[in-house]
Amino acid sequence: MSDLGDNLANAHWFKSSYSTSSQGCVEVALALPAVGVRDSKDPNGGTLVFTAHRWINFIASAKK
Repeated sequence: MSDLGDNLANAHWFKSSYSTSSQGCVEVALALPAVGVRDSKDPNGGTLVFTAHRWINFIASAKK
């Protein structure tokens, strides 16, 4: 894991309130300066790690 991702080791992960137990979805952890994204059904399968700046840009683009 990168230095940025090291902050995620003890982070609190959460998923969307739109999720149900039968649906696959992503989980997000805010562990500044990192933001982690992972598969809720396979939390040990890998994590995408973004800087907070890139995550904000992603969210802003997704809302358009």
